[in-house]
Amino acid sequence: MTVLHEISRPASATLDWGRALVEPALREAVGSLPETVRLIAGYHRGWWDAEGRPADSGGEAFRPTLALLAARAVGGRAEDAVPAAVAVELIHDFSLLHDDVMDSGGTRRRRPAAWRVFGTGRAILAGDVLLALALKTPAATGDPARVLTTGVLDLLHGQELDMSFESRDDVLLSECVAMAVGKTGALMRCACALGADAGGGSPEQVAAFALFGEHLGLAFQHADGLLGIWGDPAETGKPLYSDLINRKKSLPVVAALTAGTPEARALHDLYRGPGPFDPAEAAALVEAAGGRAWSVERLAQLRNQALATLQAVAPDPSALAELAALADLVVEHAR
Repeated sequence: MTVLHEISRPASATLDWGRALVEPALREAVGSLPETVRLIAGYHRGWWDAEGRPADSGGEAFRPTLALLAARAVGGRAEDAVPAAVAVELIHDFSLLHDDVMDSGGTRRRRPAAWRVFGTGRAILAGDVLLALALKTPAATGDPARVLTTGVLDLLHGQELDMSFESRDDVLLSECVAMAVGKTGALMRCACALGADAGGGSPEQVAAFALFGEHLGLAFQHADGLLGIWGDPAETGKPLYSDLINRKKSLPVVAALTAGTPEARALHDLYRGPGPFDPAEAAALVEAAGGRAWSVERLAQLRNQALATLQAVAPDPSALAELAALADLVVEHAR
């Protein structure tokens, strides 16, 4: 599927636009926090170093930009979706702070993760505060509050599933997909639904944008799984084969483990073994068992399904084209 309208700017410029629109409000929200928590939150975001000195390594604002574009796509103003975008980004930061602790993730944005700098307890507390702050934003009132809290619950359920996989040898592919829908799809669903609602979208438009976000979030998780094995360390900031080294049961890995082939059984034996293994051998087994090809194919299918949901409900062709460019960016990152 293709979008027929000309893209007015590349995805990178769209993300820059989204960041510029949302960051002042986001900084104001974080700036309202007590000093110790504010320091951790800003360090985690890349705004400053551990001493509070200015830095410039912030995220790309993918989810907030989705919210802004969803508002525009239904005929509203992007500015009206800024509170929703801020709420979603605060929740995303909350989840990443906790995720780094739970996974013992050593780096975030190419520097030591917050828990390594400030301690586990303080990093967890900072995440809790950001979640509470998100639920105090103007976007967390009325019906949007239900969308937001449901998204948080789904995100936490996805994270719980992901953690449970670490001690299980019998993870089903359907379970892994459900984990990905919760862990990544839920927040993108929130961003798009809240943005469309803030832009004055009809119930049908809001529902379509929610589905778009969920499809795109699952595609994003496929891309993340592929990058976690074959991604260029210079771009990902992680070692080659990092997910395999950590025995992560990501989408391509579980697809390979459940393939029922000799390669799948060999990969299963490696994952069950007590000691280290050659990650290059494991990567070859994932590919030979079909895990990589399956994830690449699903990634492209989900991109198409996501955009198909918007064709009849997004009257602004420019915003639709830019949403398509962001969807393409997810696919391109995994190549």
